[in-house]
Amino acid sequence: MRLNFIWHMHQPDYRNSDGIMQMPWVFLHAIKDYYDMPWMLSRHANIKATFNITSPLIEQLKLYAHEPQKSDKFLALWLQDVTELEEHERKWLIKLCKTAQFETMVKPLARYRELFTQSHFTNAELREIEVLFILSWCGVYLKENNETVKSLIKKGSGYTQEDKIELLRTLTAFSTTIFDFYKELQQQKRITISTTPFYHPILPLLINMNSAKEANPTIQIPQNALSLKEDALIHIQKAKALFKETFGFDAQGMWPAEGAVDARSVALLQKEAISWIATDEAILYKSLNNTTKENIYALYDYKEMKMVFRDHYLSDLIGFKYRYEEPQNAANHFISELQKVENSNANALVSVILDGENAWEFYKNNGFDFFEALYSGLQTQPWCTTLTMDEVSNMQAKPLEYLAPGSWINGSFDTWVGEKQKTKAWELLFVTKKAYEENVAHLTEAKKAQITEFFLKAESSDWYWWFGSDHYSDYMQEFDTLFRNQLINIYHLMDILPPSDLFLPISQNRSSSDFLVPPQSFISPIIDGKKDSFFEWLGCGIIDETKLFSTMQASSGVVEKIYYGEDAQKLYFSFEGMLQKYCTNAQIKIIIEPLNLNAVLAFNAGKTTLNGLVIESACKQNLELSIEKSSLKAAKIFIRFEIIADEKILQTVPGFGELSLNLNENYAKNWYI
Repeated sequence: MRLNFIWHMHQPDYRNSDGIMQMPWVFLHAIKDYYDMPWMLSRHANIKATFNITSPLIEQLKLYAHEPQKSDKFLALWLQDVTELEEHERKWLIKLCKTAQFETMVKPLARYRELFTQSHFTNAELREIEVLFILSWCGVYLKENNETVKSLIKKGSGYTQEDKIELLRTLTAFSTTIFDFYKELQQQKRITISTTPFYHPILPLLINMNSAKEANPTIQIPQNALSLKEDALIHIQKAKALFKETFGFDAQGMWPAEGAVDARSVALLQKEAISWIATDEAILYKSLNNTTKENIYALYDYKEMKMVFRDHYLSDLIGFKYRYEEPQNAANHFISELQKVENSNANALVSVILDGENAWEFYKNNGFDFFEALYSGLQTQPWCTTLTMDEVSNMQAKPLEYLAPGSWINGSFDTWVGEKQKTKAWELLFVTKKAYEENVAHLTEAKKAQITEFFLKAESSDWYWWFGSDHYSDYMQEFDTLFRNQLINIYHLMDILPPSDLFLPISQNRSSSDFLVPPQSFISPIIDGKKDSFFEWLGCGIIDETKLFSTMQASSGVVEKIYYGEDAQKLYFSFEGMLQKYCTNAQIKIIIEPLNLNAVLAFNAGKTTLNGLVIESACKQNLELSIEKSSLKAAKIFIRFEIIADEKILQTVPGFGELSLNLNENYAKNWYI
């Protein structure tokens, strides 16, 4: 078996018209993931992989090489003495400093855990949580090898302004070594480096919006759609130029943004000397009109473009499932799944392709223990060899006569077009393009170049991903503003008053209310696993898990909705979804912070006491449970649940992390998360 890992490294362009990054995620992932991922591979002599690095990531990461506070809104405020901050600046900093994953990033730092649940901070406490937030994002390499990071973690609390200055200085120096490390591993032929069209656009939609209907005939596309084929070509050319400038050689391959392909986009890539691409197995199934899994385990040749197809199941195991399991068990399971493929097809080429950055903050120790176990285990398997895409693309390929249009999400483009908000964003783009075409003759070359750049930024897939009901972010307002400002800037450069539509939020202040309805009144349901009447849960809170998605698309879980509420004595929860088949053989784990309490009980445990918690559970139609408040020694708790079957965690809910509950609620106001 030949195993082909492709790790996709990408960040949206967070820069405003002044070139200032409005969000710090490039920097945070730089100190946590962009060095750690190739470093973890480099520790194992026979492991190879491909790293796909996008242009917005490259450009923005380069801005951190010198005085990064001048290019990053967050770091500029973070570096200020806390006594000089305005109140709105303090609130924004605190909001960001409380975005770290609690279980894997906050909890290991004792003082961070203490501060995390606070709503108000003294100046000294704010300085502490600022430093601890950055330390929580430092990867394993920094924590083991950087003296400044090690000493500040050991210090634990009481941080000074000088500590902040020194921490930023050392992390800035570290960020400048990242791309050199990739080049070194490429020269050693340990990795292949590839890229994506410049601002991560959905190429097929830019070239011809009808690609969306070809992939899904029922979808609604914008009525005023234009072909932006010229822009699509510029995305490819600019990506190639930046790649060569950064790494010193020409890019041979690309992961099209979101694995989005069609015949027209492939022809354009091929015209620009791209020799291989990768996409998802769903595209191959549609192309062959055949869903036989064995077909994906090969290299294909579509009109002289080499193509590999992502194993969705194996990729999702790493991206979404193994974060909940012990590292060695997860690695053993992955290797056993590869063994099954090997047993049926000894010549299989297995392509595992996934996000190379966002999953690891959900893993303990930033995924290091998992990768150590996985890479060590793979090296001991004589039947398995890891390859780079440079090596894969030179293998003998099978002919592919037809390429179906689509992306890695359900083999369609529905994630980026079709819904009202997504359509609105496209329509604003097209209207702006028409205005530009009508006025281009009067513009200088310098202005035309600036306008082209704003158009390219507005064509990024990331904007259209976040608009609509299928994804949610606490920073939707910031994303929305960034998108509309790209188009507003174009009108300003043309000396034309922007249309009023561009000053109205597309997302319409979308918030957690889209997937969470807080309780309205006390409830006292019977815990019997079924809804005995309409009124039993009337006034409860509702969490709709089907409307919650991570930044990568995962398969839906067994829990679809959570109903919750309380009375004077108990908390109540009802889990609705595909749970009936698990009623007799599954368990639920209850985790309560900051009490550090947890309990694992059967779905049909009845009334029991575990770790001091008095709990009752029952399962028939739904899984229902109650917790007696007297066993909770706190006024406010953060609670989450794990659904377990066959010793595997099927799902962690709520999907947004933890539900915050005020145990003294009197319903003068609603509960909140």
